[in-house]
Amino acid sequence: MVTEVRGFTDPQKEEYFRKRFTDEEQASRIISHIKNSRSLHIMCHIPVFCWITATVLEEVLKTREGGELPKTLTEMYIHFLVVQCKVKKVKYDGGAETDPHWSPESRKMIESLGKLAFDQLQKGNLIFYESDLTECGIDIRAASVYSGVFTQIFREERGLYQDKVFCFVHLSVQEFLAALHVHLTYFSSGVNLLSEEQTTSPVSKVSKDEPEPKRLYQSAVDEALQSPNGHLDLFLRFLLGLSLETNQTLLRGLLTQTGSRSQTNQETVHYIKWRRSNSPLDQDVSPQKNCLLLSGQLWSSSYCHQKKIWRCLT
Repeated sequence: MVTEVRGFTDPQKEEYFRKRFTDEEQASRIISHIKNSRSLHIMCHIPVFCWITATVLEEVLKTREGGELPKTLTEMYIHFLVVQCKVKKVKYDGGAETDPHWSPESRKMIESLGKLAFDQLQKGNLIFYESDLTECGIDIRAASVYSGVFTQIFREERGLYQDKVFCFVHLSVQEFLAALHVHLTYFSSGVNLLSEEQTTSPVSKVSKDEPEPKRLYQSAVDEALQSPNGHLDLFLRFLLGLSLETNQTLLRGLLTQTGSRSQTNQETVHYIKWRRSNSPLDQDVSPQKNCLLLSGQLWSSSYCHQKKIWRCLT
C-alpha cells in the first residue's frame, strides 16, 4: 500500500493562519503578505513551514509595530532562529527579552547544530545517531537539553531497537543551518567547506591575498548542480540569501564579519549565467537545474535585486 502525503491547499493555508491568529485584521494582513511573496506562498504548502511562518510573524508583529514583515525564505529562517534563541534565553536561562540574542551558549549551540546539519546534508542523511552528534561536539548527555530547549529545531525520537535517533523538525531547517554553518565558517576562518582547496586566512580585511566570497558562492553553485537528486537546492538559495547585507544585519552579533559586496553578488550572477550557457556535455544543465540557477538568488533577494538578476540572466 502506498500512502500519499499531501500538503496544504491554498484554502487550507488561509484557514491555518485564521485559526492561529484570532484577530481578523492581523490574520488578513499576514495572509496578504504571504500571497504577495511567491517563495513564502509556495513554501506554505508545507504545514511545518506555516507553523514556522506563524511563529516568526507573531513575534515580529509584537516587537515591530507597523514595521516590515520578512519577505524572503532566508529572512524568515533567520528570524526563526532569533525567536528560538530568545525562548531559550528567557525560559531556560532566566534572561530578559531585551538581552542580546546571541549569548556564548547560543552561539556554541548554533555552531554545533550547524556542523551536524552540514555534515549530514552532504551525506544525504535526515536521521542521525548518537555517534553523529559526538562527532560534531555535541555532548550526548546534553542531547535532551538540545531537544527540550530547541524543540522547534531539533527533536529526539525513538527508532528501531530503541536506539536514540535524532532529526531536525524539517529538512528546510537542516538546510538553513547547514548554509549558515558554511557562511560562518568562511567568514570567520576563511575555510571554504565546499572546496577541496582550503585557506586558513580569516576574511577580516579586503586584500588580494585573502579568499574572495565569490569563490564560496561559485563552489555552492557547482555543488548544487552536481547533486543528482537536488538535495542541495534549498541550501544554495539560503547561502546566496546570506550573502545579502540586509540578512547579515539581522545576524549581527552572531557574525563577526559582514562578507558580501554588491560586486560579489554581480560576479555570482555572471557565474550563474556562464554555467547555464557553458555546461559540459556530460554535465548538461537539465530544465530543473536551469530553474534552480535562475531562482537561486531570486528566492533570496529583494525585488529590486531580482529585476537586475532577471535582466542579466535573460
